[in-house]
Amino acid sequence: MRGLVYRQLIRSLIMFAVVTVVAGIAYPLVVTGIATVAFSHEAQGSLIYRDGRLVGSSLLGQNFTDAKGNPLPRYFQPRPSATSPTPYDGDASGASNLGPGNPLLVGFIAGVNTYRRDGSVAHTNPFAVPSDPRCVPLDADGTPVTVVDPVPAVRYERGPKGHYVCDPNTIPERAIAYRRFNGLSATAVVPIDAVTASGSGLDPEISLANALDQAPRVARARREPLATVLRLVRLHTEGRQLGFLGEEGVNVLELNLALDQQR
Repeated sequence: MRGLVYRQLIRSLIMFAVVTVVAGIAYPLVVTGIATVAFSHEAQGSLIYRDGRLVGSSLLGQNFTDAKGNPLPRYFQPRPSATSPTPYDGDASGASNLGPGNPLLVGFIAGVNTYRRDGSVAHTNPFAVPSDPRCVPLDADGTPVTVVDPVPAVRYERGPKGHYVCDPNTIPERAIAYRRFNGLSATAVVPIDAVTASGSGLDPEISLANALDQAPRVARARREPLATVLRLVRLHTEGRQLGFLGEEGVNVLELNLALDQQR
């Protein structure tokens, strides 16, 4: 009996060593070697350099903002990022999409808050977003502010000047900001990727509809003919995967780099 146990132990140790070497060392080295030779750019992270300087990766989104975090009108803007506290942080990547029955999504879309006679919000739904048009991201002094307190009574508190303090990261507020920034009418249809993050929160692409909405604003800011900007949008539009999966997409970083080269 002792000899049988000894033989089983030896076999287990040998199998453990073989599997470790094959699956843990040999296989990763072979795959890495093949990737480095056959797909060297992709294997290194699809990094993009300009004038010897690393400017980003074609696989990761990034902000195009000024020192205060305001979006720059001369650049196409990516879709929102779901990573926190740093946008487009690969270490914080994770699914962010909400299911159709999620109360957060229902509240974001429906705006089911009710209002008292004095105009204050009665928080019947703690996840709801105020639907009142006076709801703007301002603090009590009328200064733009990002509200991060998750307490409903604080997130949507009515200020002394009659406005409502809203969370700018909700879908309705993003839609309002998108229309305003791009000079669209208050009833213009907003592409879904302009107000929602991707599943990973790192998506480097926007939809073609999103890019076409932004093109006039970029052309005005750069004093370029709209036709020139639209031509670059088309050149950097990628088709559906395998011809039928997903939708057409525009890589924001590559498009903005192409715009800068127009100078």
